[in-house]
Amino acid sequence: MPIKIDDRLPAKESLEQENIFVMTESRAASQDIRPLKILILNLMPTKIVTETQLLRLLSNTPLQVDVDLLQMATHQSKNTSQSHLNKFYYTFDEIKHKKYDGMIITGAPVELMEFEEVDYWPELCTIFEWTKTNVYSTFHICWGAQAGLYYHYGIKKHTLPEKMFGVFPHRPLDLYHPMMRGFDDIYFVPHSRHTDIEFNDVALCKDLQIISYSEQAGIHLVSDLECRNFYATGHSEYDADTLAKEYFRDVDKGLDIKVPYNYFPDDDPTKKPMMKWRNVGTLMFTNWLNYFVYQRTPYDINDI
Repeated sequence: MPIKIDDRLPAKESLEQENIFVMTESRAASQDIRPLKILILNLMPTKIVTETQLLRLLSNTPLQVDVDLLQMATHQSKNTSQSHLNKFYYTFDEIKHKKYDGMIITGAPVELMEFEEVDYWPELCTIFEWTKTNVYSTFHICWGAQAGLYYHYGIKKHTLPEKMFGVFPHRPLDLYHPMMRGFDDIYFVPHSRHTDIEFNDVALCKDLQIISYSEQAGIHLVSDLECRNFYATGHSEYDADTLAKEYFRDVDKGLDIKVPYNYFPDDDPTKKPMMKWRNVGTLMFTNWLNYFVYQRTPYDINDI
């Protein structure tokens, strides 16, 4: 599909090298169709890497997608240049008057903090509330999923005895759910987190459905009953080497970190990891865009 991004965005070159159909703003302006308007709230420290990962996954449908990037005004990024943020990112005040067909809220490296201790938590709560009237469907990832479930339903996260770290097998609990269309009976998803949400806490909430689950990693995908909000605890957007970079970073810091589960061949960190989740990531985001954004959102975006 043509994914429409700023001509100057660093992800453009990487995506084009992968033969992903990237459409610049100048070319998109000549097409007489309404693109899907997607907003990405990028809470990850390595913003350029995350941009590229998510744009790659949004680029596998025949739909044209117009992407805006959002940062938190109440948080100072330490790992991304202010120049990059000024060029490519909006603040909430700049976009709060807009409507979006879909929104992605990423994870963030703050999971061991209480939600209320995060410096941008009040601003994030304002955005969560804003999505109810200004976004048709929102996809929450990892800490973003935990934060969304806490804000909307009061579901708490719990600290794990050790980091959930590796590539884990999952099973769809509802193969007829459109989000699971095309999924195998067992599929793999990377996880990298210190906290979890309890199965029973979600199962007892009458407004939520658990769509997929792992015996080792727990809940993976949750939906509200209207299928306008999705919560994914894993990182299907990760590159093949993302877990390796996290592992070697922690080793260099002298942290007590185990080798990621089911990731390096023979659990040998000197061997190149094999990617087992590329198709799953592509399929999940394609299903979301197709069934829950494109086919349901009003043609006049102002009707959202």
